[in-house]
Amino acid sequence: MTTPGWTPEDYGAVTVLRAANGGGYPYGNSLLVRGTAATLLVDPSLALVGGGVPGADAVLVSHAHEDHLVGVAGLAAPVHVHEADAAAVRSSEVLLAGYGLPANAAAAFGETLAADFHVGSRPDAVGVPDGHVFDLGDRTATVVHLPGHTAGHSGLLVEPDGFFFVADIDLTSFGPFYGDVGSSLEGFERSIATCAGIEARWYGTYHQKGVVEGVAEFRGRLDAYRDVLVRRDAALVEFLSEPRTLADVVDHRFVYRPHVDEPYVPTVEARTAEQHLARLVHRGAVAETEPGRFRAVAG
Repeated sequence: MTTPGWTPEDYGAVTVLRAANGGGYPYGNSLLVRGTAATLLVDPSLALVGGGVPGADAVLVSHAHEDHLVGVAGLAAPVHVHEADAAAVRSSEVLLAGYGLPANAAAAFGETLAADFHVGSRPDAVGVPDGHVFDLGDRTATVVHLPGHTAGHSGLLVEPDGFFFVADIDLTSFGPFYGDVGSSLEGFERSIATCAGIEARWYGTYHQKGVVEGVAEFRGRLDAYRDVLVRRDAALVEFLSEPRTLADVVDHRFVYRPHVDEPYVPTVEARTAEQHLARLVHRGAVAETEPGRFRAVAG
């Protein structure tokens, strides 16, 4: 799981360390932002392992997930992350708890974090707020808080280059992921709206899509990405044409395809379904007909 390597792609002073497989999980596309006074490394990826991690004066982790934390415990440069995710970067135990996995799955995944992703605790990690600015000399890199995926998930706007790194708002057909303990469906929707309102020349994703050029192209892809949320709502309402329990919804699979057989799938499906059910009940589209049983309201 550590062999794809990376190649550099330059966008002004921003170099995307493009994973050989395009950045599909568990790999990703890290960034290196060079200024006249300092260099910032963003989201060290598994693609960098064995291929040489570029030197940097500081590291920014967009959020506390294993594929963005590869090897940070051993880096000499100071590590920064949004303050809402700082505890999980400082302690691998807090990180693991944030996935909300049952005990057996958590124990196995804890081993994976250490063995496959080289994740360890970084107790000196610096928590930064929304709007924090890295002054690199002739350019700045500003943290843009984009919660939902995790509580502290953040992007980075590099100026004057006009490069906006949107991290795991990744524009994939899979759609938004908000299945952790600290995730938020409504927060994710607000963050999508925030991204749509920021005009840049280039938009970089950590996974797969890589770099999108131009605000119109980016907003079009962002609309398609947001529409996955609409389709999940509609599919759930359709499934609830007769009374169902949360367990029924989890078994039906609204996030992962049936062939995906991983220990985290039931937990993510349940967290996702709970959030959609809550808002559909609030909107009056679904009713809880008896404790723990839900049905769509006839229109």
